[in-house]
Amino acid sequence: MNDFSVFFVSWGMIKVMKNKLRLIVFLLLAVFCSLLAVSAQTPTVEKIEPPNWWAESTINPVRVLVRGKNLSGAKVEAVNNEIKVSNSKTSANGNYLFVDVTISENARVGNYPIKITTAKGTVNAPFGIFTPVVRLGNYQGFNTNDVIYFLMPDRFADGDQTNNNPTKSLGLYDRAKGRFYHGGDLQGVIDKLSYIKSLGATAIWTTPIYDNNDKPDYKEMYPNAEGGAKETTTGYHGYGATDFYGVEEHLGDMAKLREFVKKAHALGLVVIQDQVVNHTSPYHVWANDPPTSTWLNGTPENHLNNNWQKWTAMNPRASAQTQARNIDGWFIDLLPDLNQNDPEVEKYLIQNTLWWLANTGIDAIRMDTLPHVPRSFWQKWMTALKREYPKVNVLGELYDSDPALLAYFQGGRRGTDGVDTRIDTLYDFPLFYQIRNAFAQGSLIRGVSQMLAHDWLYPRPEALVTFLGVHDMPRFMNEKGATVEGLKMAQTFLMTVRGTPLLYYGDELAMPGGGDPDNRRDFPGGFPNDKRNAFTASGRTSEENDVWNHLAALGKLRLELEPLRRGRSLDLYDGEQQAVYSRLTDKQAVIVAFNNDTKPTMIEFGVADLKIIPNGATMIDRLGKAKDITVQNGKMRLELPARYAAIFTVK
Repeated sequence: MNDFSVFFVSWGMIKVMKNKLRLIVFLLLAVFCSLLAVSAQTPTVEKIEPPNWWAESTINPVRVLVRGKNLSGAKVEAVNNEIKVSNSKTSANGNYLFVDVTISENARVGNYPIKITTAKGTVNAPFGIFTPVVRLGNYQGFNTNDVIYFLMPDRFADGDQTNNNPTKSLGLYDRAKGRFYHGGDLQGVIDKLSYIKSLGATAIWTTPIYDNNDKPDYKEMYPNAEGGAKETTTGYHGYGATDFYGVEEHLGDMAKLREFVKKAHALGLVVIQDQVVNHTSPYHVWANDPPTSTWLNGTPENHLNNNWQKWTAMNPRASAQTQARNIDGWFIDLLPDLNQNDPEVEKYLIQNTLWWLANTGIDAIRMDTLPHVPRSFWQKWMTALKREYPKVNVLGELYDSDPALLAYFQGGRRGTDGVDTRIDTLYDFPLFYQIRNAFAQGSLIRGVSQMLAHDWLYPRPEALVTFLGVHDMPRFMNEKGATVEGLKMAQTFLMTVRGTPLLYYGDELAMPGGGDPDNRRDFPGGFPNDKRNAFTASGRTSEENDVWNHLAALGKLRLELEPLRRGRSLDLYDGEQQAVYSRLTDKQAVIVAFNNDTKPTMIEFGVADLKIIPNGATMIDRLGKAKDITVQNGKMRLELPARYAAIFTVK
């Protein structure tokens, strides 16, 4: 064989080898693509809600929502005999699966995976059984014996600087920006529990601790300064949940939340959890991929904008279409509105409420945006809540000045729609407006008396929660004409009138603050490098100490004098700028007198009808400024300084 023959033979062999190599590569690619296709169709699980439940719950079976991929046509099985599964269904796109999980009465605490099988594979959804917090000493509710202290954890105290800028949500911490996280957390609240109690508070309400969006919010933007360009915001306030079963990492974790509740209880403090069932965050996965076609009222592209016409809920002439925007509308044309008329949504929200209680031992619930949810849902939600936790009560937010509307939503009687919401109590917003008018702006105090005259509308007026302000409006001291004297009068009224008083953090310092977020300032001394510490007397100004000491004294008097907490109310004097009422029990009477005028005044009124203040009794002002008075002929004649309120008891 010559050289040319060798060359052609070798070249031919090379061509054959190349063709074989191409074939092998092709086959490998085909196999790889096939594996990818199979993998893409294999069922996966991303989240399960609730992640666990407890035996002997009043809800059994519990409805479990699984989120994942490729769940269509799934067969669902229990891996362990201590749970049973039934009634499963999947969403049209295969991203969600609903299943009932029945827990046997004697089921032990542990992990009980739920097996999900499709034609393309199998995956286990992690589900567990846990031991709920014990009943004794927990789930106690609040009542008129209490004084509620309201705070926003992010703005109160930074007790753990390691969670200021967590890896999960980098870049959301900036104390220079009013709508970014400032570093306050649950540890900070724990550290200041003794301070809260020292004011006379016996209960704590915090804004929601749900996990919120992990990135800057480009959908809800506002100027950081008046006239400035719109800037991104964050969910520091807690009202934009992206995970209804998660704790916001800037605030702590579930273990820290339990620690907070436990230590608050150890000091005799009731804990009230802020919950939201009306809406979720536009960044929640549901916004663009809801579990059912009716999970939300609308879509991001096509929905009603809430018109805030809350009165339509009690209008006997209303039709569904005149109520729709108030019930189904999206807040600020942005926040996805949950549809509580969807049976799956109804179950999800009821279970979520009970899950938080069982995991933490929280005593009561503050419910956001009460009138924007169907009243029929509240009846079902409250029934489920009371069945599981009879003593836990609910404080509903209905931001409106009409006492008839608030009375319509308080539980205890049916409305024109045949529904009794069973909601225990509400914030007394109608009275709030009159308090601001009289004591901050200096308008007639008679407006306060006239509003209290509407108490007959309420099933239980004594259960209402009274307040001078919260985080949704400018602070008391921001009102035109507001003074420290007026604030102290308002505080005296708050701590002596019927209802349960609520204090907004910082008001004990006469803290100023305009609209959001200026009304949510950091508490001085709660954060690293603060120039002063207003948690201590030495760190407060003389004016701040004056207000703080006055409020603390009122707290002590309220604790000492039973009539101020649960006594009957009787008006004794009604003037344009003066008012006197009595709080009385069968054993004791307390007389509270106000002079809202800018000059001293002399007033006279009878006390004989009270029957427990005898003639000749000496009445003393427990706040120490008004003169002692001797009751003569069944009457009290007293001189009150300008802009002052006195609390009289028998010496």
